[in-house]
Amino acid sequence: MDYFTLVFGSIFACIFLLFLSKRNKKLPPGPLQLPIIGNLFHLLGAKPHISLANLAKIYGPIMSLKLGQITTIVISSSTMAKQVLQNQDQAFSNRFIPNALQAHNYSKFSVTWLPVNPTWRTLRRILNSNILSLTKLDSNQHLRSQKVELKDVIWNILAEAGKPNLVDFFPILENIDPQRIRRNTDIHFNKLFVLFDDLINERLEEKRSRSIKNDVLEVFLKIREENSEEIDQNHINSLLLDIFIGGTNTTTSTVEWAMAEILRQPEIMKKVQAELAEVVGKGKPIKEDDVSRLPYLQCIVKETLRMHPPVPFLLPRKVEQDVELCDYIIPKGSQVLVNVWAISRDSALWEEPLVFKPERFWSSELDVRGKDFELIPFGAGRRICPGLPLAASRMVPVMVGSLLNSFNWKLEEGIKPEELDMEEKFGITLAKACPLRAIAYPI
Repeated sequence: MDYFTLVFGSIFACIFLLFLSKRNKKLPPGPLQLPIIGNLFHLLGAKPHISLANLAKIYGPIMSLKLGQITTIVISSSTMAKQVLQNQDQAFSNRFIPNALQAHNYSKFSVTWLPVNPTWRTLRRILNSNILSLTKLDSNQHLRSQKVELKDVIWNILAEAGKPNLVDFFPILENIDPQRIRRNTDIHFNKLFVLFDDLINERLEEKRSRSIKNDVLEVFLKIREENSEEIDQNHINSLLLDIFIGGTNTTTSTVEWAMAEILRQPEIMKKVQAELAEVVGKGKPIKEDDVSRLPYLQCIVKETLRMHPPVPFLLPRKVEQDVELCDYIIPKGSQVLVNVWAISRDSALWEEPLVFKPERFWSSELDVRGKDFELIPFGAGRRICPGLPLAASRMVPVMVGSLLNSFNWKLEEGIKPEELDMEEKFGITLAKACPLRAIAYPI
């Protein structure tokens, strides 16, 4: 056997074995991959969530992509989402962490990004029992009207984390950080954590003078004292950041989308204002405990969360070992994305999915609490967003209701409702590309 035949045969055998090994892994179907970049070209453009939703129409509700070095599984149906988030929740419970959020070791202390382990369970229990329980939310209702000037720093963090980062697709570049995204995020984290440290030190001084406030920071400090072996300052800083990130940009974005949709259909505004006038009283402030008596307002919030979920993809999951999912094998280390945007606009689940119709929920039992997989803007299973009770049932309806019960609203001169720009801007959150401009006038 000559040298050429030996080399050619060896190369052919390697390629065949590589192909065979990939085929034997029984990956879900997916589009053709290019060398090195894989399927990254499918994410080019401003709206990856729409690109992947269109691919799902070809390859099905579970498909595989290669994004650089990263095998990525995309889930695009409520049935498959239920399989991942509920039936096999444990296997898919850990996070795939964007490189930007590893800055300042944030992800090592954050309840959002920690793996499911004893520390995560402790932090989750703290949030569920001491911060976001219905009892605590009721007792701290008055504190949520106070203003905290953290918006700019938090938005800078979200902007950096939302940028397409080469390191997330090619981890080999981690130490180079070619786009400086991690370094920039580290600067913003440092500013925020210095601010948190100052707030905590100031609070400790107040406690020494016996001035005690029953707010989130007070709860965290008390828990740190009681669990000093498990919880330290890093956990407190990261928990505070989790709360601010989860409760600012997503909430304001949802309120903006709700108002935009209402302005496009003035009859919806009249209907909800009539409900508010009857239940609360025209011009009166909306309280959180009013929301349960405002069913049409609740329908508006649900429909907004359906059409404009705060995040187009649920925060990415990661499998720590090979997992069998519906006759496919999801390889160890794969990233798993659930395309909530695609599920929420699936014509097999929703009648006229592209039309904003709050009435679809009028006699429906569907809810956003992670039990109905047609509507999971906050996720489901053990990693469901812990801030769901605050955002969906309190902050968003109170803010939208207050705007509508205090003023009438109209678009700027010369803009017809049907001409309002409803384009989306893709990022960690799904914001309006063109900020809403509306005119308030007496009700």
